[in-house]
Amino acid sequence: MLSPEALVYGTLLVTGFLTLRRSRRAGLTLRRQHGHIDGQPVQLHTLTNARGMEVSVSEFGATLTSIRVPDIQGRLGEVTLGLRSLEDYVAGNPFLGSTVGRYANRLANGQLTIDGRTIALAQNNNGNHLHGGLRGFDKRVWKSEAIRTADASAVRFTTVSPDGEEGYPGTLSVTVTYTLPDHADELTIDFAATTDAPTACNLTNHVFFNLAGQGSILDHRLTLRSDRLVPVTAALIPTGEFMDVTNTPFDFRRAHAIGERIGAPHDQLRRGRGYDHCYDLGTDTTLKPAAFVAEASSGRTLEVLTDAPGLQLYTGNFLTGTVQGRWPKPFAFRQGFCLEPGLFPDSPNQPAFHRLGYPSGILRPGEEYSQKLVFRFGVTRG
Repeated sequence: MLSPEALVYGTLLVTGFLTLRRSRRAGLTLRRQHGHIDGQPVQLHTLTNARGMEVSVSEFGATLTSIRVPDIQGRLGEVTLGLRSLEDYVAGNPFLGSTVGRYANRLANGQLTIDGRTIALAQNNNGNHLHGGLRGFDKRVWKSEAIRTADASAVRFTTVSPDGEEGYPGTLSVTVTYTLPDHADELTIDFAATTDAPTACNLTNHVFFNLAGQGSILDHRLTLRSDRLVPVTAALIPTGEFMDVTNTPFDFRRAHAIGERIGAPHDQLRRGRGYDHCYDLGTDTTLKPAAFVAEASSGRTLEVLTDAPGLQLYTGNFLTGTVQGRWPKPFAFRQGFCLEPGLFPDSPNQPAFHRLGYPSGILRPGEEYSQKLVFRFGVTRG
Protein backbone atom coordinates (compact mmCIF):
# COMPACT_ATOMS: atom_id res chain seq x y z
CA MET A 1 0.00 0.00 0.00
CA LEU A 2 1.25 3.48 -0.87
CA SER A 3 2.17 5.81 1.95
CA PRO A 4 0.14 9.03 2.37
CA GLU A 5 3.12 10.99 1.06
CA ALA A 6 3.34 8.79 -2.05
CA LEU A 7 -0.38 9.22 -2.62
CA VAL A 8 -0.01 13.00 -2.48
CA TYR A 9 2.89 12.89 -4.93
CA GLY A 10 0.98 10.62 -7.28
CA THR A 11 -2.17 12.74 -7.34
CA LEU A 12 -0.31 15.96 -7.96
CA LEU A 13 1.84 14.53 -10.74
CA VAL A 14 -1.07 13.08 -12.70
CA THR A 15 -3.20 16.21 -12.49
CA GLY A 16 -0.80 18.74 -13.88
CA PHE A 17 2.48 19.24 -12.08
CA LEU A 18 1.08 21.25 -9.18
CA THR A 19 3.32 22.13 -6.25
CA LEU A 20 5.02 19.07 -4.73
CA ARG A 21 5.90 18.72 -1.06
CA ARG A 22 9.54 19.17 -0.32
CA SER A 23 11.47 16.06 0.73
CA ARG A 24 14.82 15.84 2.50
CA ARG A 25 15.37 12.19 1.65
CA ALA A 26 18.31 11.67 -0.69
CA GLY A 27 17.72 9.74 -3.85
CA LEU A 28 13.93 9.78 -3.86
CA THR A 29 12.54 8.66 -7.23
CA LEU A 30 8.78 8.54 -7.81
CA ARG A 31 7.22 7.00 -10.91
CA ARG A 32 3.59 7.73 -11.72
CA GLN A 33 1.38 7.70 -14.77
CA HIS A 34 1.56 10.92 -16.75
CA GLY A 35 -1.46 9.76 -18.76
CA HIS A 36 -2.24 7.53 -21.73
CA ILE A 37 -1.53 7.66 -25.47
CA ASP A 38 -3.46 5.26 -27.70
CA GLY A 39 -4.46 3.32 -24.61
CA GLN A 40 -0.88 2.84 -23.43
CA PRO A 41 0.33 4.31 -20.13
CA VAL A 42 3.00 7.02 -20.20
CA GLN A 43 5.18 7.32 -17.11
CA LEU A 44 6.41 10.43 -15.33
CA HIS A 45 9.47 10.24 -13.04
CA THR A 46 10.20 12.76 -10.29
CA LEU A 47 13.70 12.88 -8.78
CA THR A 48 14.32 14.68 -5.48
CA ASN A 49 17.69 15.20 -3.80
CA ALA A 50 18.69 15.85 -0.18
CA ARG A 51 18.73 19.61 -0.77
CA GLY A 52 15.11 19.66 -1.96
CA MET A 53 15.69 20.12 -5.69
CA GLU A 54 13.04 18.33 -7.77
CA VAL A 55 13.15 17.28 -11.42
CA SER A 56 10.29 15.67 -13.37
CA VAL A 57 10.77 13.90 -16.71
CA SER A 58 8.18 12.21 -18.92
CA GLU A 59 8.38 9.25 -21.28
CA PHE A 60 6.61 11.40 -23.85
CA GLY A 61 9.40 13.13 -25.75
CA ALA A 62 11.88 12.24 -22.98
CA THR A 63 10.62 15.63 -21.83
CA LEU A 64 11.88 17.66 -18.89
CA THR A 65 8.54 18.86 -17.53
CA SER A 66 9.65 20.58 -14.32
CA ILE A 67 12.65 21.80 -12.33
CA ARG A 68 12.06 23.20 -8.85
CA VAL A 69 14.94 24.79 -6.95
CA PRO A 70 15.23 27.06 -3.88
CA ASP A 71 15.37 30.84 -4.12
CA ILE A 72 17.49 33.12 -1.90
CA GLN A 73 14.96 32.61 0.94
CA GLY A 74 15.13 28.83 0.60
CA ARG A 75 11.65 28.64 -0.94
CA LEU A 76 11.26 25.94 -3.56
CA GLY A 77 9.93 27.22 -6.89
CA GLU A 78 9.46 26.32 -10.54
CA VAL A 79 12.06 27.63 -13.01
CA THR A 80 10.87 26.10 -16.31
CA LEU A 81 7.92 26.58 -18.62
CA GLY A 82 5.69 23.52 -18.72
CA LEU A 83 2.19 22.35 -19.53
CA ARG A 84 -0.57 21.10 -17.26
CA SER A 85 -1.16 17.60 -18.60
CA LEU A 86 0.07 14.95 -21.00
CA GLU A 87 -2.85 15.81 -23.25
CA ASP A 88 -1.55 19.38 -23.52
CA TYR A 89 1.92 18.14 -24.49
CA VAL A 90 0.46 15.88 -27.18
CA ALA A 91 -1.91 18.55 -28.52
CA GLY A 92 0.66 21.25 -29.18
CA ASN A 93 3.91 21.57 -27.29
CA PRO A 94 6.34 24.20 -28.69
CA PHE A 95 9.24 21.90 -27.67
CA LEU A 96 8.99 22.89 -23.98
CA GLY A 97 11.61 20.71 -22.27
CA SER A 98 11.63 18.23 -25.13
CA THR A 99 14.46 16.06 -26.35
CA VAL A 100 14.78 17.11 -29.99
CA GLY A 101 16.28 15.13 -32.86
CA ARG A 102 17.39 13.41 -34.99
CA TYR A 103 18.87 16.77 -35.86
CA ALA A 104 18.17 19.65 -33.48
CA ASN A 105 17.87 23.09 -35.06
CA ARG A 106 17.50 23.71 -38.80
CA LEU A 107 18.61 21.92 -41.95
CA ALA A 108 18.33 24.12 -45.05
CA ASN A 109 15.66 23.29 -47.62
CA GLY A 110 14.81 20.09 -45.77
CA GLN A 111 17.88 18.43 -47.23
CA LEU A 112 20.83 16.48 -45.94
CA THR A 113 24.10 15.87 -47.79
CA ILE A 114 25.98 12.67 -46.95
CA ASP A 115 28.97 11.50 -49.02
CA GLY A 116 27.87 13.68 -51.92
CA ARG A 117 24.32 12.33 -51.90
CA THR A 118 21.39 14.68 -51.26
CA ILE A 119 18.66 13.24 -49.06
CA ALA A 120 15.20 14.81 -48.79
CA LEU A 121 13.84 15.24 -45.27
CA ALA A 122 10.48 16.38 -43.95
CA GLN A 123 9.97 20.14 -44.27
CA ASN A 124 8.22 21.63 -41.26
CA ASN A 125 9.60 25.17 -40.95
CA ASN A 126 9.15 27.49 -43.94
CA GLY A 127 10.63 24.95 -46.34
CA ASN A 128 13.37 23.90 -43.91
CA HIS A 129 13.69 20.93 -41.56
CA LEU A 130 13.46 21.84 -37.86
CA HIS A 131 14.12 19.70 -34.76
CA GLY A 132 13.71 16.35 -36.48
CA GLY A 133 10.70 17.06 -38.67
CA LEU A 134 6.96 16.62 -38.40
CA ARG A 135 7.23 13.82 -35.83
CA GLY A 136 10.59 14.21 -34.18
CA PHE A 137 11.83 12.68 -30.95
CA ASP A 138 9.71 15.15 -28.98
CA LYS A 139 6.51 13.45 -30.21
CA ARG A 140 7.25 9.81 -29.38
CA VAL A 141 6.92 7.71 -26.26
CA TRP A 142 10.33 6.55 -25.01
CA LYS A 143 11.10 3.60 -22.77
CA SER A 144 12.35 4.56 -19.31
CA GLU A 145 14.34 3.03 -16.48
CA ALA A 146 15.02 4.46 -13.02
CA ILE A 147 18.64 4.10 -11.90
CA ARG A 148 20.28 4.54 -8.51
CA THR A 149 24.03 5.01 -7.97
CA ALA A 150 25.93 5.59 -4.73
CA ASP A 151 25.31 9.34 -4.75
CA ALA A 152 22.71 10.14 -7.42
CA SER A 153 19.35 9.22 -8.89
CA ALA A 154 18.80 9.00 -12.63
CA VAL A 155 16.29 8.12 -15.32
CA ARG A 156 17.47 6.58 -18.58
CA PHE A 157 15.29 6.94 -21.69
CA THR A 158 15.78 4.85 -24.84
CA THR A 159 14.22 4.79 -28.29
CA VAL A 160 14.94 3.46 -31.77
CA SER A 161 14.29 5.61 -34.84
CA PRO A 162 13.77 3.36 -37.88
CA ASP A 163 15.44 3.79 -41.26
CA GLY A 164 13.54 6.35 -43.34
CA GLU A 165 11.78 8.09 -40.46
CA GLU A 166 11.25 11.75 -41.42
CA GLY A 167 13.50 10.95 -44.41
CA TYR A 168 16.63 10.09 -42.40
CA PRO A 169 18.72 7.12 -43.51
CA GLY A 170 19.76 4.40 -41.07
CA THR A 171 18.29 3.00 -37.88
CA LEU A 172 19.33 5.21 -34.96
CA SER A 173 19.40 3.90 -31.38
CA VAL A 174 19.24 6.74 -28.84
CA THR A 175 19.75 7.02 -25.08
CA VAL A 176 19.09 10.11 -22.94
CA THR A 177 19.95 10.01 -19.23
CA TYR A 178 18.89 12.60 -16.64
CA THR A 179 20.96 12.51 -13.43
CA LEU A 180 20.32 14.40 -10.17
CA PRO A 181 23.08 14.12 -7.52
CA ASP A 182 22.08 13.82 -3.87
CA HIS A 183 24.00 16.83 -2.59
CA ALA A 184 24.25 19.33 -5.47
CA ASP A 185 21.56 21.40 -7.17
CA GLU A 186 22.45 20.42 -10.71
CA LEU A 187 20.95 18.30 -13.46
CA THR A 188 23.15 16.44 -15.93
CA ILE A 189 21.78 15.27 -19.27
CA ASP A 190 23.79 12.72 -21.27
CA PHE A 191 22.94 11.98 -24.90
CA ALA A 192 24.21 8.93 -26.79
CA ALA A 193 23.38 7.36 -30.15
CA THR A 194 24.56 4.72 -32.63
CA THR A 195 23.51 3.96 -36.20
CA ASP A 196 23.67 1.14 -38.74
CA ALA A 197 24.10 3.51 -41.70
CA PRO A 198 25.49 7.04 -42.19
CA THR A 199 22.98 9.57 -40.90
CA ALA A 200 22.74 12.98 -39.22
CA CYS A 201 22.57 13.27 -35.44
CA ASN A 202 22.42 16.33 -33.20
CA LEU A 203 20.53 16.02 -29.92
CA THR A 204 19.68 18.60 -27.29
CA ASN A 205 17.07 19.55 -24.72
CA HIS A 206 14.77 22.47 -25.51
CA VAL A 207 13.89 23.49 -21.95
CA PHE A 208 12.63 27.06 -21.46
CA PHE A 209 13.86 28.73 -18.27
CA ASN A 210 12.46 31.56 -16.19
CA LEU A 211 14.40 31.83 -12.93
CA ALA A 212 11.73 34.06 -11.40
CA GLY A 213 9.08 31.48 -12.24
CA GLN A 214 6.78 33.86 -14.11
CA GLY A 215 6.90 37.18 -15.95
CA SER A 216 9.33 38.44 -18.56
CA ILE A 217 12.90 37.14 -18.80
CA LEU A 218 14.26 40.44 -20.13
CA ASP A 219 15.72 41.44 -16.73
CA HIS A 220 17.68 38.19 -16.38
CA ARG A 221 21.39 38.95 -16.59
CA LEU A 222 23.29 36.72 -19.01
CA THR A 223 26.98 35.97 -19.46
CA LEU A 224 28.19 33.89 -22.43
CA ARG A 225 31.72 32.54 -22.79
CA SER A 226 31.95 33.15 -26.52
CA ASP A 227 33.43 35.83 -28.72
CA ARG A 228 31.65 34.91 -31.95
CA LEU A 229 28.45 33.42 -33.27
CA VAL A 230 27.06 31.86 -36.41
CA PRO A 231 25.16 34.56 -38.36
CA VAL A 232 22.02 33.50 -40.20
CA THR A 233 20.00 34.37 -43.28
CA ALA A 234 16.42 35.62 -43.16
CA ALA A 235 15.39 31.93 -43.06
CA LEU A 236 17.59 31.45 -39.94
CA ILE A 237 20.06 29.25 -41.85
CA PRO A 238 23.80 29.80 -41.20
CA THR A 239 25.66 31.81 -43.81
CA GLY A 240 28.73 29.59 -43.33
CA GLU A 241 30.68 32.38 -41.65
CA PHE A 242 31.38 33.55 -38.10
CA MET A 243 30.52 36.98 -36.67
CA ASP A 244 32.67 38.64 -34.01
CA VAL A 245 30.39 39.88 -31.22
CA THR A 246 32.62 42.85 -30.31
CA ASN A 247 30.68 46.14 -30.33
CA THR A 248 27.40 44.38 -31.11
CA PRO A 249 24.24 43.61 -29.09
CA PHE A 250 25.38 39.98 -29.11
CA ASP A 251 28.36 40.53 -26.82
CA PHE A 252 27.57 38.85 -23.49
CA ARG A 253 31.15 38.24 -22.42
CA ARG A 254 30.32 40.63 -19.60
CA ALA A 255 26.90 40.30 -17.98
CA HIS A 256 24.03 42.18 -19.58
CA ALA A 257 20.29 42.03 -19.08
CA ILE A 258 18.77 40.00 -21.90
CA GLY A 259 16.42 42.87 -22.74
CA GLU A 260 19.06 45.61 -22.58
CA ARG A 261 19.89 45.52 -26.31
CA ILE A 262 17.37 43.08 -27.75
CA GLY A 263 15.61 45.87 -29.64
CA ALA A 264 18.78 47.35 -31.15
CA PRO A 265 18.76 48.07 -34.91
CA HIS A 266 20.80 45.05 -36.00
CA ASP A 267 20.04 42.83 -39.00
CA GLN A 268 20.65 39.64 -37.05
CA LEU A 269 18.22 40.69 -34.31
CA ARG A 270 15.59 41.55 -36.91
CA ARG A 271 15.99 38.17 -38.57
CA GLY A 272 15.54 36.28 -35.31
CA ARG A 273 12.92 38.66 -33.88
CA GLY A 274 15.40 38.85 -31.01
CA TYR A 275 18.11 36.42 -29.97
CA ASP A 276 17.87 33.08 -31.81
CA HIS A 277 21.53 32.41 -32.58
CA CYS A 278 24.18 29.76 -32.07
CA TYR A 279 27.32 30.89 -30.24
CA ASP A 280 30.67 29.27 -30.96
CA LEU A 281 32.17 27.43 -27.97
CA GLY A 282 35.15 26.07 -29.89
CA THR A 283 36.30 22.58 -30.84
CA ASP A 284 37.43 21.59 -27.32
CA THR A 285 35.34 18.54 -26.41
CA THR A 286 35.91 18.68 -22.64
CA LEU A 287 33.10 19.75 -20.32
CA LYS A 288 33.34 23.54 -19.94
CA PRO A 289 31.31 26.49 -18.61
CA ALA A 290 29.33 28.10 -21.42
CA ALA A 291 26.78 30.47 -19.85
CA PHE A 292 25.69 32.01 -16.56
CA VAL A 293 22.32 33.62 -15.79
CA ALA A 294 21.22 35.53 -12.69
CA GLU A 295 17.76 36.79 -11.70
CA ALA A 296 17.65 39.46 -9.00
CA SER A 297 14.18 39.10 -7.47
CA SER A 298 14.59 35.40 -6.64
CA GLY A 299 18.37 35.43 -6.26
CA ARG A 300 18.51 32.28 -8.40
CA THR A 301 21.38 31.59 -10.76
CA LEU A 302 21.89 29.08 -13.55
CA GLU A 303 25.21 27.94 -15.00
CA VAL A 304 25.31 25.86 -18.18
CA LEU A 305 28.24 23.54 -18.85
CA THR A 306 28.67 21.42 -21.99
CA ASP A 307 31.15 19.61 -24.20
CA ALA A 308 29.31 20.71 -27.37
CA PRO A 309 30.80 23.17 -29.91
CA GLY A 310 27.74 25.42 -30.00
CA LEU A 311 25.16 27.01 -27.71
CA GLN A 312 21.86 28.27 -29.11
CA LEU A 313 20.45 31.30 -27.30
CA TYR A 314 16.72 31.69 -27.86
CA THR A 315 14.65 34.30 -26.06
CA GLY A 316 11.08 33.09 -26.58
CA ASN A 317 10.50 35.36 -29.56
CA PHE A 318 7.76 33.11 -30.94
CA LEU A 319 5.83 32.73 -27.70
CA THR A 320 2.72 34.69 -28.63
CA GLY A 321 0.23 34.05 -25.84
CA THR A 322 -1.40 31.10 -27.62
CA VAL A 323 0.01 28.29 -25.44
CA GLN A 324 -1.63 27.67 -22.07
CA GLY A 325 0.96 26.55 -19.55
CA ARG A 326 0.77 25.40 -15.96
CA TRP A 327 -0.04 28.96 -14.82
CA PRO A 328 -3.48 30.62 -15.21
CA LYS A 329 -2.33 32.82 -18.11
CA PRO A 330 -0.89 31.62 -21.44
CA PHE A 331 2.84 31.97 -22.00
CA ALA A 332 3.60 35.54 -22.99
CA PHE A 333 6.13 36.93 -25.44
CA ARG A 334 9.65 36.35 -24.06
CA GLN A 335 8.49 34.64 -20.89
CA GLY A 336 11.21 32.00 -21.23
CA PHE A 337 14.71 31.62 -22.62
CA CYS A 338 16.60 28.60 -23.93
CA LEU A 339 20.31 27.76 -23.80
CA GLU A 340 20.64 24.70 -26.03
CA PRO A 341 24.05 23.04 -26.41
CA GLY A 342 24.65 21.19 -29.66
CA LEU A 343 26.21 21.26 -33.09
CA PHE A 344 25.85 24.26 -35.38
CA PRO A 345 22.57 24.54 -37.31
CA ASP A 346 22.74 23.00 -40.81
CA SER A 347 26.22 21.66 -40.06
CA PRO A 348 25.97 18.63 -42.41
CA ASN A 349 25.42 21.04 -45.31
CA GLN A 350 28.14 23.53 -44.28
CA PRO A 351 31.61 22.28 -45.36
CA ALA A 352 33.20 25.56 -44.24
CA PHE A 353 32.61 24.52 -40.62
CA HIS A 354 34.09 21.06 -41.17
CA ARG A 355 37.30 22.51 -42.60
CA LEU A 356 37.81 24.41 -39.33
CA GLY A 357 37.54 21.26 -37.24
CA TYR A 358 33.88 21.50 -36.19
CA PRO A 359 31.75 18.34 -36.31
CA SER A 360 29.92 17.60 -39.54
CA GLY A 361 26.91 16.16 -37.74
CA ILE A 362 27.23 12.90 -39.68
CA LEU A 363 27.25 9.73 -37.58
CA ARG A 364 28.56 6.50 -39.10
CA PRO A 365 28.34 2.82 -38.16
CA GLY A 366 30.89 1.93 -35.50
CA GLU A 367 30.87 5.47 -34.06
CA GLU A 368 28.99 6.71 -31.00
CA TYR A 369 27.40 10.12 -30.75
CA SER A 370 27.96 11.48 -27.24
CA GLN A 371 27.14 14.83 -25.69
CA LYS A 372 26.79 16.11 -22.12
CA LEU A 373 25.19 19.18 -20.61
CA VAL A 374 24.86 20.32 -17.01
CA PHE A 375 22.35 22.80 -15.59
CA ARG A 376 23.84 24.00 -12.27
CA PHE A 377 21.65 26.11 -9.98
CA GLY A 378 22.55 28.42 -7.12
CA VAL A 379 21.63 31.66 -5.38
CA THR A 380 23.35 35.00 -5.08
CA ARG A 381 22.66 38.25 -3.24
CA GLY A 382 22.58 41.50 -5.13
